[in-house]
Amino acid sequence: MAEFIYTMKKARKAHGDKVILDDVTLMFLPGAKIGVVGPNGSGKSTVLQIMAGLQQPSNGEAFLSPGYTVGILLQEPPLDETKNVLENVQEGVAETIGLLNRFNQISDEMANPDADYDKLLAEMGTLQEQLDHRNAWDLDSQLEQAMDALRCPPGDADVSVLSGGERRRVALCKLLLQQPDLLLLDEPTNHLDAESVLWLEQHLSKYPGTVVAITHDRYFLDNVAEWILELDRGRAFPYEGNYSTYLDTKSTRLKIEGQKDAKRAKRLTEEL
Repeated sequence: MAEFIYTMKKARKAHGDKVILDDVTLMFLPGAKIGVVGPNGSGKSTVLQIMAGLQQPSNGEAFLSPGYTVGILLQEPPLDETKNVLENVQEGVAETIGLLNRFNQISDEMANPDADYDKLLAEMGTLQEQLDHRNAWDLDSQLEQAMDALRCPPGDADVSVLSGGERRRVALCKLLLQQPDLLLLDEPTNHLDAESVLWLEQHLSKYPGTVVAITHDRYFLDNVAEWILELDRGRAFPYEGNYSTYLDTKSTRLKIEGQKDAKRAKRLTEEL
């Protein structure tokens, strides 16, 4: 696999006269936990949508490395209105459900005296390895636990009548179960109670993939983030550490820059 899961090279993005990214180069490591911060209107959501492939940079490059998967929680996530809550959540593990169904189908086919037992046993062995790797034998329990932790509506609830907050919780549950290699979260703690936020923090801290999250919840960033990416006036500034470390580092940087600016101003005054 590639050294970096996602790369931006001299990426530029503008909406009319407003510059979101201005010649930005960034590389994201597999497994990194990154919090994205910046003033309102700095383009945080746009950057996540570029990373998800929903938007493209105006110039430069922005690409997911081959062999990796990506998923995003949007502020207004789409759901399948023809399915209930549980069926929408199950979309996140559709491939695993397909493997389980085929495994059970083979068991039924083995009862046929004319079946090719060697072929079926070989396929069953392959499926069992895949299902073991996915820890899929208690899938129903995993879905139930995740839905309960995020306070999702009842599984048989009609998606079309859900509130905005309920829709986000269903979409978040589905996405976490899908477990993409690059997990992009736009304000994931919105509409979650304190217990659900705590569960999410613990889940993301152990998440095997890369997490990039936009949030105004500084405690969430302190508990989850290992890097902070600050967006400001088209530029991107990465800081190693959680949110508290970022504040300390930025404060020190601004003091140093202020001292340099003061010295430059003094020299200019002396030259006048």
